[in-house]
Amino acid sequence: MTAPATLDRRQFADELLALGPDAPTLCEGWTARDLAAHIVLRDRRPDAMAGVLIPAFSGHTEKVQDKIAAKDWDELVALVREPPKLSPSRVEKLDRLSNTHEFFVHLEDLRRAQPGWEPRELDDDHLTDIRASLGRMAKPLARKVPVGITLEPETGDPIVAKKAEPMVTVRGPVGELMLFVFGRQDHARVALEGDPDAIETARTASFGL
Repeated sequence: MTAPATLDRRQFADELLALGPDAPTLCEGWTARDLAAHIVLRDRRPDAMAGVLIPAFSGHTEKVQDKIAAKDWDELVALVREPPKLSPSRVEKLDRLSNTHEFFVHLEDLRRAQPGWEPRELDDDHLTDIRASLGRMAKPLARKVPVGITLEPETGDPIVAKKAEPMVTVRGPVGELMLFVFGRQDHARVALEGDPDAIETARTASFGL
């Protein structure tokens, strides 16, 4: 069985080709070319990824990513579509573990920056993997948010992303909850319940590692 993360990777590459390198994305300041280069950096230059989390190394990460982004567009997208032959992404279990959130979120970064987008219909295998990824990622992503966050997917148990008061409950499909805790609140189709001020804080909070 092909992992949903691999299917999202392939659809992401298809969308890149269809939209072109200058298409906008939900990643502030990044075009489709920048987003593609980020994926190739992650796949092929993990040694240069430190700057994503550590500001002191951001200059090096940006320099390497800019060099990747300068590649011919078709070549760049081809590198996105297929990870290196010895990549852990070639192992289905590891692909599901490390790439489910990456490709789901970045595919939506590309799709939802275009006019007329609608949420995708996801099959059960995809929903299962996103739910598992959300369970792993929700707490670290919400740790700096100044209010409590409980995620209530349409099926399955609630996930307490941050235990604090006041508590905001975020309800919706599991993919929309994933986008919410990855900081795409404005483009996540969810319903929020709680104190109005706390809801506004949750809508504008900076989620992230």
